[in-house]
Amino acid sequence: MKTATVRDLRNHFADVAKWIEEGELVAITRRGATFATLSPASSKKSHGINWAKRLAEKPAVGRKSTKSETDAFWKALRE
Repeated sequence: MKTATVRDLRNHFADVAKWIEEGELVAITRRGATFATLSPASSKKSHGINWAKRLAEKPAVGRKSTKSETDAFWKALRE
């Protein structure tokens, strides 16, 4: 759960809204005490698929790239 202050809501609402859209619960604090929790109307995380967990459970496929191959790949993407 992420935390935002009342000031964050006032000055950076777009950032806080993005967290909520991504399925994050956000605790709202005033003077250091939590007084509210914002949650998404329908959480993307609650649809039963935790992709990060599923990917972590799967073994890697193929071979590992060398450092020079990785550097060349990123260089090609930047160009």
